[in-house]
Amino acid sequence: MSAHSTRPTPVATAVGRPGPGTGPAGPATAAFTTAHSTATTVRGTTGHGTAGHATAAGPAAYRRLGQVLPALRVRCAPPRSGRGWLAGADLVARPAALRELISHDARQGLARYGRPLRPDVAAGIGLHRFVWPVALLFTLPWFLERRVPLLAPGDIALRRRTGELTVRPGAFLCLPDDPAAPSTTTAPPPPSARTVPDEAALAAGLRSALADFLTPVLDAFRPEVRRGPRTLWAMATDAVVEGLWYAGGLLGEEERARTELAALFAPGVSGASGPTEPRAARPAPECAPFTPGAGFTAPASGGSERSDRCRASCCLVYTARAEAMCAGCPRVTRG
Repeated sequence: MSAHSTRPTPVATAVGRPGPGTGPAGPATAAFTTAHSTATTVRGTTGHGTAGHATAAGPAAYRRLGQVLPALRVRCAPPRSGRGWLAGADLVARPAALRELISHDARQGLARYGRPLRPDVAAGIGLHRFVWPVALLFTLPWFLERRVPLLAPGDIALRRRTGELTVRPGAFLCLPDDPAAPSTTTAPPPPSARTVPDEAALAAGLRSALADFLTPVLDAFRPEVRRGPRTLWAMATDAVVEGLWYAGGLLGEEERARTELAALFAPGVSGASGPTEPRAARPAPECAPFTPGAGFTAPASGGSERSDRCRASCCLVYTARAEAMCAGCPRVTRG
């Protein structure tokens, strides 16, 4: 079963469990073993981080992630290159850099299945394994600190071999009661803090920040994945949802993660404003370009192979091994 469809648990103990190091093509890091932490999240009574709270979004949340998921290490630093590092700016600007990332997953797929992956399948897996951890740079500060970093591909770099990410913190969105907001501090607010009026606006800001970041990424992957924009955004939605869902489970807050992700990607304006209105004239869902709905179902029980989530996209792993079809694959759940 693929990591795309399985359920997060507080303790991840081996390759094959859901997370950044697993999936159809095998482990992305040499090992994937974490110990469950019983520490509370970085949210305090005001819902904001306590370390460096007035200057940046993310450092405290990334430290918490490192405590529960050592296989994925995030450092706040300028983007790096060389020695296995891939800068986000290179990924979207240099096709050769993108193809090298994809070849990493192609080699793992060959080792795992004993047969070459189709080039588009390897590219799809590469896209998932890029978006899954990078999306956490946005969603985890929102989940733990109620701050949304405003990042561009040029602000990040990753090294797949070691499970490392660097991120250059900059501007961020926050709520009026955030210590960085002008109304809650006597000191001049950091120039990077941008206040939004409420939780709904913050969620909209998160979707917008993710969409702005991912648009050039999906444009770069599209010729390799060979799928249209709608499918690519479905793949991105799956990676964003599954990343925070998994991290929430490790943090002991799986149910809150499910609830907040369901609200974040709620269909909103469904487009069904009237039975006679032409489809092309209907408004897009509020979560566009992401696929509406986080896909969660009632939790599985009794050792059932049914997934707790119906994916919006298919990873096509069955093309390498027919019996590897994910339980949450839309090809299964939608017949």
